[in-house]
Amino acid sequence: MQTIRRSVPRSVASSWVLVAFLLTACGTPPAPVPAPQPQPKPEPSKQPDIVMPAPVGPVAIPAEPPKPPPAPMPPMTPVSFEALPGWQQDDLRQAWPAYLSSCRVLAKKPQWTAPCAAGASVDVNDGAAMRRHFETYFVPNQMRMPDGADTGLITGYYEPMLRGSRQRGGAFQTPLYRVPDDLITVDLASAYPSLKNMRLRGRLVGKTVVPYSTRAEIERAPLRGKELVWVDDPVEAFFLEVQGSGRVRLEDSGETVRIAFADQNGHPYKVIGRWLVEQGQLPADGVSAQSIKAWIAANPARRQELLNVNPSYIFFREERLPDPNVGPKGALGVPLTPERSVAVDPTQVPLGAPLFLSTTHPADGAPIQRLMLAQDTGGAIRGAVRADFFFGFGGNAAEYAGRMKQRGNVWVLLPK
Repeated sequence: MQTIRRSVPRSVASSWVLVAFLLTACGTPPAPVPAPQPQPKPEPSKQPDIVMPAPVGPVAIPAEPPKPPPAPMPPMTPVSFEALPGWQQDDLRQAWPAYLSSCRVLAKKPQWTAPCAAGASVDVNDGAAMRRHFETYFVPNQMRMPDGADTGLITGYYEPMLRGSRQRGGAFQTPLYRVPDDLITVDLASAYPSLKNMRLRGRLVGKTVVPYSTRAEIERAPLRGKELVWVDDPVEAFFLEVQGSGRVRLEDSGETVRIAFADQNGHPYKVIGRWLVEQGQLPADGVSAQSIKAWIAANPARRQELLNVNPSYIFFREERLPDPNVGPKGALGVPLTPERSVAVDPTQVPLGAPLFLSTTHPADGAPIQRLMLAQDTGGAIRGAVRADFFFGFGGNAAEYAGRMKQRGNVWVLLPK
């Protein structure tokens, strides 16, 4: 407490001090002290100095902002016809009928009207005129992968022949099915144009669309009443699905019918050869239709295990076969031409377009450099530099298609 000075005699002051001391010693609170006199306001203090915090370490020089990744290579790079290896040597008369078949579909599109109309007047025996036609109306575009690679996988397919019967019995125990009644297709293209090449397949359970049965589920619960024909070999039936279409010689009637692709269960296609490699059953460079069939023959108890690796399942329809020299219809809706039709990824290559292919033959490695027509698709055909070479019908076609796993380049010819 601040001491208050007053004008009193010294003796009196000393007495007061003594009394205060005694009171304090006895624990009695002191008498009230008069309120303090107002004090002069202190002078305002100066603004305190700003103190910088201690440094926490060396100050780094800011790094340059990361550079954006390079833009992906365009999937198509325009080139001249001189850049096509073997263009001048190809006999275009062999490809011309397939080109005219594509035009029956493409001529309805504005960009294809002029070239297809002009092609109708070209002499079908004049290869030079055909070459001038393509050089006049088209521009070659080299296909590239997103990483810029211009080389991709070229495989092969063919039209197989199976033995079958209208009735189940004896060796004929494997069904080829029609499209089931409960398979539904949802086309989202009208609402989502970016999904124009995608369709959802499934079945209704109540009011909910659920995935359709897988291969394994169909094997466990057969589709009674939907058998189109019965064949004598489950492995050949599986490879018929891989090829997409084939012929069946019916033993009970003696006729031969064409079995064509009708629909699919909506599950993605899985390559069983890749599974055999992953399981250490086949070397990576030794996978072919022939080696897969040999593995199944050596491991019959595991046959269905292997086939079930591919959940995709194909349903068929029957077609008449008035001319055995005419190939099956591809996704474009026109007959395929042996060694001039290919299956492509329609999200990368316009279906029906001519393309130039440079690859090698699986039998002897001889160059294959020729004009082809993109007239089909396939579940395993994905990517810009990817094609499935149609070898046709017969023993050689089966042999070559089964072994075809070559590298190659693709140029798509588009109207100017």
